[in-house]
Parts: sequence; C-alpha cells; structure tokens
Amino acid sequence: MIDIGISKLALIGAVALVVIGPEKLPRVARTVGTLLGKAQRYVSDVKAEVSRSMELDELKKMKESMETAVHDVEKSVHSASSDLEKDWRDATNFESDFDSNSSTLASDYSSYDSSSSVSPAYKNPGKNFRIKRGAVPRWYKARAGVRTHVQSGAARVARFRPKR
Repeated sequence: MIDIGISKLALIGAVALVVIGPEKLPRVARTVGTLLGKAQRYVSDVKAEVSRSMELDELKKMKESMETAVHDVEKSVHSASSDLEKDWRDATNFESDFDSNSSTLASDYSSYDSSSSVSPAYKNPGKNFRIKRGAVPRWYKARAGVRTHVQSGAARVARFRPKR
C-alpha cells in the first residue's frame, strides 16, 4: 500500500515522541494499531464480498447454461420418442394389414388393459408393531446377560460392584 522505509519510520517515531510525549505514546500507538487492524479487516471483508459476488455470477451463468442444455436434451428425447412411436405405429399397422389374426389379438389386448385398471382392495396385514415377538427364549437371554429391562448407570455400577 504505502511504501515507507525503515529510516522514514524512525523519523516519524522521533517526531511523534517529541510531539506526543513519552507518557502518551504507548496509548496512541495502541489506538493507531487497532484502527489499522479494523481497516485491514474491512478491506478483507470487501474483498471476500467481491469474490463471493463474482462466484455467484459464475454460478448463475453455469445454471443458465445447464438449463438450456437440459431443455435441448428434453426436446431431443421428446422428438426421438415421438419418432419411435410413429415408427412403431407404422410397423404395427403394416403387420395388421397382412395378418388376419391381428384384429382378434388387438381385441384380446384391449380387454386385458381394461381389466387391469381395477386394483385389488386393501387388506390389513394384521401386524402390531408394539408387540414384541422375540424368537430367543428368556432363559437364554438370562444366561447370556442380554439386557431385557432398562437400568440406570448408577444401578448397573451398584449391581456389578465387587463384594468385600
């Protein structure tokens, strides 16, 4: 920022010592130091805000480019699917012109589609998640030391405290 050499700093210090006096010089130096620290923090905050705004602009540009790419892909997929559907209809119409049984197959499939739209009624499975259905017998849990009841830490310490 400001290009000041050692000799200029010594000269400024000597003038400050004469003008301010040796009693007030430490307090003035502290005040100047805190003001310089605040100025440096402010400058660093401004730099960080500028860099954040630049990154935000870059992200907005990336978002716009991704949105256009997605729209292009969506259009191409839609056009490809419509072309495929058209080709499929043409192929199935071509086969139906030469096949006499295709009309009966089409009627069979149409009846199947209409019957598949009916879904079965809901049936409750009859499970109760609150009831514990353990497969391990209690005597095995007792022998293995599996905790079946809640016990506080103090009670557990008292239970396993060595006997005197």
